[in-house]
Amino acid sequence: MSRDHSAADSAQAAAPLAQPEGAAYPRRWRALGVSQLAAFMALLDVSIVNVALPSIERGLQVTAGTAQWVVSGYALTFGLALVPAGRLGDALGRRRMFMIALSAFVVTSAITGAAPTAGLLIAARLLQGVAGGMLIPQNSGLIQDLFRGDERGRAFGIMGATVGLATATGPVAGGLILGAISGPDAWRYVFYVNVPIGLVALVLAARLVPAGVGGKIRETHLDLVGSLLLGGGVLSLLLPLVDAETSGFGKDWWLFATAVALLVAFAWWETRTVLRGRQPLLDPRLVRTPGYATGSLIGLVYFVGFTGIWLVLALYFQDGLGYSPLRSGLAVTPFALGVAASAAVAGRFVTRLGRKLTCWGLSLTAAGLITTALLLRDVVAGNGTEWVIAGPLLIGGIGAGMVTTPNITLSLQSVPVRMAGAAGGALQTAQRVGGAIGTAVLATIYYQALIGTAHDYSAAVSEALLWASGLMLLALAIAVADLLRHRPHLNPTAVRPSGTNRTATRGT
Repeated sequence: MSRDHSAADSAQAAAPLAQPEGAAYPRRWRALGVSQLAAFMALLDVSIVNVALPSIERGLQVTAGTAQWVVSGYALTFGLALVPAGRLGDALGRRRMFMIALSAFVVTSAITGAAPTAGLLIAARLLQGVAGGMLIPQNSGLIQDLFRGDERGRAFGIMGATVGLATATGPVAGGLILGAISGPDAWRYVFYVNVPIGLVALVLAARLVPAGVGGKIRETHLDLVGSLLLGGGVLSLLLPLVDAETSGFGKDWWLFATAVALLVAFAWWETRTVLRGRQPLLDPRLVRTPGYATGSLIGLVYFVGFTGIWLVLALYFQDGLGYSPLRSGLAVTPFALGVAASAAVAGRFVTRLGRKLTCWGLSLTAAGLITTALLLRDVVAGNGTEWVIAGPLLIGGIGAGMVTTPNITLSLQSVPVRMAGAAGGALQTAQRVGGAIGTAVLATIYYQALIGTAHDYSAAVSEALLWASGLMLLALAIAVADLLRHRPHLNPTAVRPSGTNRTATRGT
């Protein structure tokens, strides 16, 4: 009897590949839940560390610039690993790559938490970023393999909500951990917390994620040259931005020229790779796909402004106002609540409202951040600051929840199925690289303003938030231009039938 059940389970696990297009894996929603738990954990580590950076600086006695690499280094390697890992999932199988990546993330999280020096901590975070970047593409791949029709859109909406919620709730989660554990080494548990969660996810994944997905491509090209060129270009851009906190831009100006040269070489190499009939890291042909180039650019600019907000607010609350890590994390809870509320419903309206939803979200986010910046600079001075800015942060969070999920959907809806994996990985790469750059940029602006104003913390955080707001407005301008460019012309002889848009969306 047990042998028959085992055979039945094996057949059920392989069912998605053996069944016709209309059929689907019966436990697909449970498998999605497991994959999103793992994705949430990996994405949470992008922002959860921000609230712990002041503690890391004191505990390891390092400069702020060195500590920034704990955040930026993770985001950088995370982004660069996405596309190659997606290709490996295509070749080796989603479940196998998911289990390998999740196991690596658990191990590197433990190593990061135990790191005795700043150098080893940064090295461990780089490896942890690679593991996280290996994990995320398997999520989008599993959705492509396990879901059909409208359900696929709903599943991608859940994935988009996971991205926004993980980034927004990171500071709150970090503050709760540091509030529950005292001592100079309390920051280590921000990394250790991944170990039990990851082990639970491994057990659930072994039971629920089917073994038959992926693994259909026998040969795959990882484009290591493209990865090195892109990584070198972004690293050359990050180094002077991070070092500017202590030494300014004077001695590192040549790195900007190096960054430009490497990124130009990367673009040339990717075009050459396509002409040779091989798979590039970022396919230049995606630029011609309707909505994709604009969506990628909006995502890049948005994450440059969005990701670094949590770091500068954590530094302001802890170093400037003397708040505990717990209080610092709780101070940004309204933003996280706003993201949670709007992200849960935004995906339902993206088909009906399209790019308008992104425009409204970016407008609310910019308005919330501008108001927060002005209040911190001109009104707030001392205890109770978090209550004064709670309203603007809530508004900003509501707007942010309306950006990530709809933008992912709009960017990918017209991408051909044969390019879906590469397109999703490239979109995530743009977001993660933008996050790495944004963290370095906003932190540098904050520290430079702090020096220039004789340690006026309110003025420094206000300036950093205004720069972040400017990036939101730039993303808004791109979205509005896209909206106007694709606005249907009034034509009394051509009336679009009701439901056309919905049918087209289902067909993609």
